[in-house]
Amino acid sequence: MQNSFQIDLKKGLTNREVMVKKRLFGKNEIKEKKKFNPVFIFLNQYNNLISFMLFGSLVISYVLGEATDAIAIFIIILINGIMGFVQEYKAEKSLEKLKEFATPTAKVLREGEIKIIPAKDVVPGDVVLLETGDRVPADGKILECESLLVDESLLTGESLPVEKSIVDIDGKGLKIHRKDMVFMGTMVVAGRAKILITEIGMNTEMGKIANIIENIEDKKTPLQKKLEVLGEKLIIVCSAICVVVSIIGVLRGESVNNMFLFGVSLAVAAIPEGLPAVVTIVLALGVQRMAKKNALIRRLPAVETLGCATVICSDKTGTLTENKMTVRKIYANNQMYMVTGTGYRPDGEIVRSDGGILRNNEELRRLMEIAVACNNVYIKEKETSNFLLNLMDFRKRELTIYGDSTEAALIVAGLKAGVIKEEVDEKFMRIKEIPFSSDRKRMSVLVKTRRGELLLFAKGAPEVLINFCTHIDSGGNVTILGDEEKGKIMKVNEDMGREALRVLAFAYKYVGLNEIKKGDLEKDLIFVGLMGMIDPPRKEVLEAINKCFSAGIKPVMITGDHKSTAWAIAKEVGLLKKGGKIITGEELDRISDDAFEEMVDDVAVYARVSPQHKLRIVRMLKKKGHVVAMTGDGVNDAPAIKEADIGISMGISGTDVTKEASAMILMDDNFKSIVNAVEEGRIIYENIKKFIRYLLSCNTGEVLTMIFAIILGLPLPLFPTQILLMNLVTDGLPAMALGVDPPIEDVMKKSPRRKKEDIFSGGLEKKILLRGFKIGIATILSYIFGMYLSSGELIYSRTLAYATLIVSQLIFAFECRNEEKGITIKSFFTNLYLLLSVLISFAVFLLTIYVPRLQGIFHTVPLDYRVWIFIITVSALGTII
Repeated sequence: MQNSFQIDLKKGLTNREVMVKKRLFGKNEIKEKKKFNPVFIFLNQYNNLISFMLFGSLVISYVLGEATDAIAIFIIILINGIMGFVQEYKAEKSLEKLKEFATPTAKVLREGEIKIIPAKDVVPGDVVLLETGDRVPADGKILECESLLVDESLLTGESLPVEKSIVDIDGKGLKIHRKDMVFMGTMVVAGRAKILITEIGMNTEMGKIANIIENIEDKKTPLQKKLEVLGEKLIIVCSAICVVVSIIGVLRGESVNNMFLFGVSLAVAAIPEGLPAVVTIVLALGVQRMAKKNALIRRLPAVETLGCATVICSDKTGTLTENKMTVRKIYANNQMYMVTGTGYRPDGEIVRSDGGILRNNEELRRLMEIAVACNNVYIKEKETSNFLLNLMDFRKRELTIYGDSTEAALIVAGLKAGVIKEEVDEKFMRIKEIPFSSDRKRMSVLVKTRRGELLLFAKGAPEVLINFCTHIDSGGNVTILGDEEKGKIMKVNEDMGREALRVLAFAYKYVGLNEIKKGDLEKDLIFVGLMGMIDPPRKEVLEAINKCFSAGIKPVMITGDHKSTAWAIAKEVGLLKKGGKIITGEELDRISDDAFEEMVDDVAVYARVSPQHKLRIVRMLKKKGHVVAMTGDGVNDAPAIKEADIGISMGISGTDVTKEASAMILMDDNFKSIVNAVEEGRIIYENIKKFIRYLLSCNTGEVLTMIFAIILGLPLPLFPTQILLMNLVTDGLPAMALGVDPPIEDVMKKSPRRKKEDIFSGGLEKKILLRGFKIGIATILSYIFGMYLSSGELIYSRTLAYATLIVSQLIFAFECRNEEKGITIKSFFTNLYLLLSVLISFAVFLLTIYVPRLQGIFHTVPLDYRVWIFIITVSALGTII
């Protein structure tokens, strides 16, 4: 038997053919892109304007003998570089994780013998044998198969296993939806097959995904871009101030050396050395808070990006839904039953259409016995070492299911009706199975009771099984099934289908020995009922989606499932608001980029999409100016996750590839955690603006103090050591405390920030300059008053100016908590971190003027308590005004 590969399919490849193909096609591996040199990654952390500015300050400080200043700046630079290096280096591992989905071994036919070889040695033309539980080693065409079901959710996002066949009847869809092919990394759920390998390594569908990930470049987040703009502004301001002041001093007769030292002092005052460090620390603290809310951040800037997200693109299976099929409706005894409870817990009820809860288990016993007996799922309670959980009611404990999720749903429904699989298997001993196939669309088992009776239990597609039924069992009363009754059953089936329920029909019959000899068992069946099931949405999703809408965020579902299923879930969770559209991947292929750009804001659900579609959707949303978050769990989601402004993967059901490609991992796979993370991101951004306002206002006050002194012809009012102390202690601690300020109550009722919104939006730049002006005026007034009190003694007047500058800044820290209301009573006590940091900063300052050994270092003298009244009054003037 030959084929297009000119291979004997009964014997497989010869050793010589394998050697030739290995040289031609290489190994069956997912190749990773060339790794960055770790040294290059580390050095690249300093390729920004703020780092250049800090390096310049470090060198100047060292040359002028300011070793303390130089060491402090060096430590800040080093810490920032190390943290950035660790984050970027870990991100480069994403492609390596794709290898984990290549099976370690494969069963192949070579030279007429079955051999087990490393999966990396599989070559095109190999004949591979697959069984239940195997992971497919490479893409291949199905040659033979029997009841083959393959879990392709990693590639397609479909929640149900895909039934495979030798021939793809449709033959019109995407390659990854073909029924006559299997793909690398997917899992065989049931059945067996013989396949011919057609593609290996990077030419497989999984390899193409790896290539997409490799070609997506990481982009800078809004926070990084805004900090670069801030750095550029500071460099311009610092350069201009230093040059102008130095020239003025020289023209006034000051020595060049003195004015150079003065210029350096101004640079130290103007450059907020602690700004990058404080930003990093605040983001890190935000990461810790998010981790407590089950959102694990892998890249620090992602915290801020979440805060300005305008669209969340979410996969359906396992993200919006539980990824556990659940029976919702049962039709039997000429009435409809509703089934409560979700997932693989048997804690639920079966409720009649009249509202009464099913009490008599015999009412549905025959139906449930058929569903449980005609079933190949293995069920097991989840093991736990917790004694209390072991004592918990069985009905409330989570079950572990091995096998098809549809059959698992039937087992759980049986438990809710009091029908247990172990008891059913003991009551009805299986003799023979007639397996499910795509042609038959049904499955039957021949069983024997303890009394020796033979029965056939069958389940299958209603439109197929109903044609084999001649009678109907209604409450134990068996009657002839006429055309009118059949029409009624099919009408119920259609109604369930419109609700996106997957429907199965169930039937049985008593079997005689003559029928067994003839072999034609599946006829003259007795119809029992229908069961409709669906992968239900998570309980928290409805609330989370409503919060998204109230926060101005558009949630979008992107799924590989059918349109009807996606529509039903979207309606249930409130995703489809008025005017929301649903389109499929095939429809998307027919839409031009221009047309898609016009309608993308109106589309709420995308169904039957491929990884390329997801990528196109994310890119189009970004083109429209949206800040896009993309959630997902399968390998198929990884490219879109990496392309999105922030990629979010699932911690429980997510693959390692997706986790490594993402910026955030949901540890509980809960959509609600995304909303919590968005809220935290908004809070953190507001807090960043608070400490930027505080830091830059304080530094502006220091610079203006020096400039006012020059203009008035006064000696230098501050020494570099005093400025350095303020920058590292007095400025730094309150700034970090502002970074963890409690949230504003209405933070999730505001619209998201615009993507291009400047960090100084809302008049922040004017507020910084105005407050800096007030601090500078208050300090100069104290300086002049000190000269008046001391009759021109500079050390005293400088100490007075030094004290006023620090007290003004510490008072201003509380004002920064609320731009609109300023200081209130709550300002002092609702952020204990700020109160503590202000007390520590003030205590450190007091040490510099009251400890004799420190007085020499900081050029200070002790101040009388009466002077403090003046200092506090002048310092508070800015706030009072």
